[in-house]
Amino acid sequence: MRDNRAAYWRHWKVGADGGDGPPLVAPPSRPPRPHRHFTVHLGFTAADLAAAREVAVGYAEALSVLRPELALGACALSPADAWQRAERLFCGAIGPDAERCVDVAGHAGFHHAPGPGGLGWGDGDCG
Repeated sequence: MRDNRAAYWRHWKVGADGGDGPPLVAPPSRPPRPHRHFTVHLGFTAADLAAAREVAVGYAEALSVLRPELALGACALSPADAWQRAERLFCGAIGPDAERCVDVAGHAGFHHAPGPGGLGWGDGDCG
């Protein structure tokens, strides 16, 4: 290499000679795949199911602050040896504007949309 310029084959938007010739590398012929959903499994120890639920909710809420694309409504908790017994961590009720409630599953009172000052809806306090 005589200088720091990119090699000629990296210039795929223009022709090989920089003119109107065909590009050296063609763009992909098929459209990109749509985004797919994936699940991450985090293992930890806890004294009982209630304590494990508290830890799992804390992990999920903390990760959602760092990565807003995390789907809180899809978060679940299960024993390490029985993934088929997973239970939801968050309510997930659908609101009037198609948002989902991000309160803990089984909560009393209004449902709440994500984010600070999120919309609240429902029948209010249940006593």
